[in-house]
Amino acid sequence: MHVKDIMKEKVFLIDKDQNIHDALKLMKKHKVSRLPVVNTNSDNVKKLVGMLTEKDIAIRLSSSRYGNLAPSHFHVSTVMSTDLVTVESARSIGKAAKSMIENKIGGMPVVDDGEIVGILTKTDFIEICQGKPFNNTDVASRMTEDVVTVSPEDRLVHARRCIIDKEIGRIPVSEGNELEGIVTAKDIANAMVSFRKVVPDKHQAARIRNLLVGDVMTQNLKTITSDASIEEASQLMLENNFSGIPVSDGENRLAGIITKTDLMNLIVEMEEVY
Repeated sequence: MHVKDIMKEKVFLIDKDQNIHDALKLMKKHKVSRLPVVNTNSDNVKKLVGMLTEKDIAIRLSSSRYGNLAPSHFHVSTVMSTDLVTVESARSIGKAAKSMIENKIGGMPVVDDGEIVGILTKTDFIEICQGKPFNNTDVASRMTEDVVTVSPEDRLVHARRCIIDKEIGRIPVSEGNELEGIVTAKDIANAMVSFRKVVPDKHQAARIRNLLVGDVMTQNLKTITSDASIEEASQLMLENNFSGIPVSDGENRLAGIITKTDLMNLIVEMEEVY
């Protein structure tokens, strides 16, 4: 199986000179978490120059360096990553998955002969996690047990720092031994944009530092148990547009977390199948 067999051909592009509001609206409208960034010249030719993700937005908008700037002042070019990783449509999905894991990215443009022909994301890999061996492999064998957590009373800037330092996209929120919710890079990005709309510029830096995880986190989260199958985990991710699911011991206590990256590692191990 090759990249062309699982990639999405419909690609939503954003110009480097548009602002972050435009990018977030486009992401929300099409339910995507990353956008290839292009530079459009006078002949209306679009050149791929970067990638923009919800995580990029969360990190930049909540940084102290830009604490007093309104979202309208943030152009995509200010936030995007220019360290581009692309893939050709004829590459095997096992090798493509390995490239994404090694580069710690959640998606990459598919480029043939200099032309963007699609986009490949972790979700595309999760969509094939059905049947054997996925229904015979349990979550316990693939989940991460050593989980970074925060409490509802922690400051949001602390959660942001954990996301940066640990290179993760989501953090379970717990109080004592009880799971209370989850906070993601997307939650932080949306909170930063909404916050900057209503708080006067001169007060933003100080007020942002006092935002709490509990103000932003998603409550009533869905969990999965460690004896569930990888097929069940992939279905739950797809149905709810999750990139990771806390693993519960059955009594609302955190036992671990299973992510799309964990499932992709399984696909890499099965390289010979694909």
